[in-house]
Amino acid sequence: MPIGRVRLPSLALPCPARHSWFVRLDVITLFPELITVPMGTSIMGRAQEKGAVTLGVHDLRDHGLGRHKQVDDTPYGGGQGMLLRPEPLFAALEKVHTEKARVILMSPAGKRFDQAAAQRLAGEEHLVFLSGHYEGMDQRVVDHWVDEELSLGDYVLTNGAIAAVIVMDAIVRLLPGVLGDDLSAVEESFGPSGLLEAPHYTKPAEYAGLRVPDILLSGNHGKIAEWRQQQALERTRRMRPDLLE
Repeated sequence: MPIGRVRLPSLALPCPARHSWFVRLDVITLFPELITVPMGTSIMGRAQEKGAVTLGVHDLRDHGLGRHKQVDDTPYGGGQGMLLRPEPLFAALEKVHTEKARVILMSPAGKRFDQAAAQRLAGEEHLVFLSGHYEGMDQRVVDHWVDEELSLGDYVLTNGAIAAVIVMDAIVRLLPGVLGDDLSAVEESFGPSGLLEAPHYTKPAEYAGLRVPDILLSGNHGKIAEWRQQQALERTRRMRPDLLE
């Protein structure tokens, strides 16, 4: 169907999601540096400096058992790999859990994380992330402590801490004042229109024989908005047709 005959989604903004002005994040992991380095860099680091977020990174090994600080063991019933034992995880969670905490397990078996989930979690005051390793963890930890399981997609990572960083980044950038312009978190892919974002251009107007579309140089903001909406629809149809279903 020609693009001109498609009814375009409205770009009107919905009622804003309830965002906390402050969020506490705690992460329980065997590899703290996988959290502290990316979360201390760029916008995530500045968000902590501004007081929009506090980050607690807790080494599970601190609660390990015995002289060797054991945190894992073989699974009952046989099978490949090692499982995280319940005792260290229970101890770590008892230390950081609060009345308002929502415990999230990063797991390939979880519900797929998306922008709507990021918006929802940005309204929470305290999020605790469990980062699995090896073949996962004892199910009793999940049954007793976990409020929801999240997955980044249909693939498996070597460490849940990597996935936790991605989820926290998506959440923190939605908090008021974290980005330079709060509209940056609205006028983007997967925003109110449900479409991918239209392409953008900057100076110079021509480079290597390639020109910026004339409409963007016209100064006609109504026409520019219409062009961007058309481009967003076309890009979504080409790259992510499932979003139009």
